[in-house]
Amino acid sequence: MLSRTAENMYWLARYVERAEYLARILEATHRITALPLAYVGDTNEWESTVESAGCAPEFFATYSEANEENVTDFLAFSAANPSSIRNCFEIARTNARAVRTALTSEMWDSINSAWLELKRFGNTPNSREEFARFLRWVQESSLRFDGSAYRTMLRNDAYWFSRIGVYAERADNTARILDVKYHLLLPADEHVGGPLDYYQWAGILRSVSALTSYHWVYRESLKPWLVADLLILNEQMPRSLASCYENLVRNLDRIAGQYGRQGPAQRQARVVRTRLQNLRMEAIFQTGLHEFIETFIADNDKLGEAITQQYLA
Repeated sequence: MLSRTAENMYWLARYVERAEYLARILEATHRITALPLAYVGDTNEWESTVESAGCAPEFFATYSEANEENVTDFLAFSAANPSSIRNCFEIARTNARAVRTALTSEMWDSINSAWLELKRFGNTPNSREEFARFLRWVQESSLRFDGSAYRTMLRNDAYWFSRIGVYAERADNTARILDVKYHLLLPADEHVGGPLDYYQWAGILRSVSALTSYHWVYRESLKPWLVADLLILNEQMPRSLASCYENLVRNLDRIAGQYGRQGPAQRQARVVRTRLQNLRMEAIFQTGLHEFIETFIADNDKLGEAITQQYLA
């Protein structure tokens, strides 16, 4: 496979995954800010959403205040934000067009239809209800594309490159949303385990479709260390860091088998996965969850650089 084709497949999958993630955190923020002030206190959930999306410097270069209108526009519709939902779909479709012959007809139809339908939403929603429908549509469009890839693609290098794009992006997203909650969101004078803490953790679990899974696995009320355990170390949870790296190692090894050579990308993915397998939550909280996540995000970025240098450059 040409490196250009591999690059298009990789970034196509990453941008579709990113669009879904942005829709999920915006939906979670809307849900939390709709609660009475007695539950949510005076925290700025909209600022935390920008931090979680990883684009705070770009946002505050354009806007002076993180409020519902500004954050919604910047993360969902802004042409000035390279990672807005609108731009994610546009870049994904551009990548899909470049590798049209490597996609199945179902994959092309799903991403092309999503792009055409996106134009009908315009630049701003007319109401909260309309915006909620938009966010649900974004998630459904991403799931439709991912499902079409899973169910119709040959298991070859094109498929494997798209999978490593999905899981590299998903790992980064899960780590960022965990970090924002634990390190930035809860005020210093707020009681851990109190109403604000509970609804924020519940919002995060909903944003990664894990609230029901949490109760199935732990069968008790929400506790920060158990939420972190589910989203970091539990390989049964599809969006956990451990699950993402299990899949990254597997698909990178398949690419290595196809091309007959291991490289820095395989080694970096295996190092991170082994570390996650040997960790316990007690050790993570003793050294600091924020510090652990910062290191993980840096290591995940290193993997992306290794993949680019090894296969996409």
